[in-house]
Amino acid sequence: MQQLSDIRQQINRIDQDITRLFLERIEVSEQVAAYKRATGKPIYDRERERANVAAACSRVPVELASYAGTLETVLMEASRAVQHKTLGRQGNLATSVRDAVAHAPATFPAHAHVACQGVEGAYQQIATERIVRRPTISYFDSFEGVFQAVEQGFADFGVLPIENSTAGSVNHVYDLMMRHSFHIVRSCRLKIDHNLLVRPGTRKEDVQVVYSHQQAINQCADYIASIPRCRVHVCENTARAAEHVANSSDPGVAALASRACADLYGLEIAEASVQDNQNNYTRFACIAKDLTIYPGADRSSLMVVVNHEPGALYNVLARFYALDINLIKLESRPIPDRDFEFMFYFDIECPAASDEFCALLDSLSETCEDLRYLGSYTEVV
Repeated sequence: MQQLSDIRQQINRIDQDITRLFLERIEVSEQVAAYKRATGKPIYDRERERANVAAACSRVPVELASYAGTLETVLMEASRAVQHKTLGRQGNLATSVRDAVAHAPATFPAHAHVACQGVEGAYQQIATERIVRRPTISYFDSFEGVFQAVEQGFADFGVLPIENSTAGSVNHVYDLMMRHSFHIVRSCRLKIDHNLLVRPGTRKEDVQVVYSHQQAINQCADYIASIPRCRVHVCENTARAAEHVANSSDPGVAALASRACADLYGLEIAEASVQDNQNNYTRFACIAKDLTIYPGADRSSLMVVVNHEPGALYNVLARFYALDINLIKLESRPIPDRDFEFMFYFDIECPAASDEFCALLDSLSETCEDLRYLGSYTEVV
């Protein structure tokens, strides 16, 4: 029997041969690029790449076929990246990103007109003032209204909640993302503290009905259950709930809302920080009509539709791995009017100005059925 050290030496030799052959393949890819420059042929040849993957899978035992296919996909990804660099060609999307980075404003604006859903005292308002130091805020009754205000140029920015650390994504906002044209230019991570707000003189044991947004109700479910015979009433946002309680003559009503709402509507805090999970944060996206990438942008959001076939999503994820790009969120969303087909939402961590990010955009543009780039930004904590 061979010694383990001898076996490992064989593996090391094989790995060295693989590396040598990889570099040889890259050199040949540069020759391919020269030919394509002379003939004007496109870099991406979908039919050839599909055939190459199938051939690689057929040359190995069936249990290794997926690994061989992945290896061949990564090799062709590297080849295409070399050809793009050699020819100086980039897709329209990567070119737009490069231009946005090159012409970025020096700083994020300290004053701007911002649209958000709700009324004064809502968490969207608090997030808006974290993102824009001196905002002029217009309030809308719905998230749809915020998107329309930005699209129509009424507001410079819109601020919308997109996910909560305990309750998950704000599904309605994600659905609207599919229908509207916009770009994320900044995000904010805000600590959420829900407080039981009551009219002056009302005690917790007097409370019979709690008003709040559905997300806040979900986040305080255990606390609400601790109030005997308590009913809940859903409002469009937490600030509206506080406003309703302030205008009510019923001594048994209360709201789950921010501390700012207590001061704003003349209410008392019967109990503070009543959310079930004290590590409770909500992310808000700041959206704009035009593509603008401010300095330091190191996060990006994408929506991708892959071909409806086995391994399609796996092939997309392999590109993130090959380019050493960190994926920080992946969520599937059903595509309206297309049974059992999904659009995938990605948040990634990668400087927008990097070559790797533009290479990713080129790769996804060539291999996905549809790609929507939602913007690159920094996150304010």
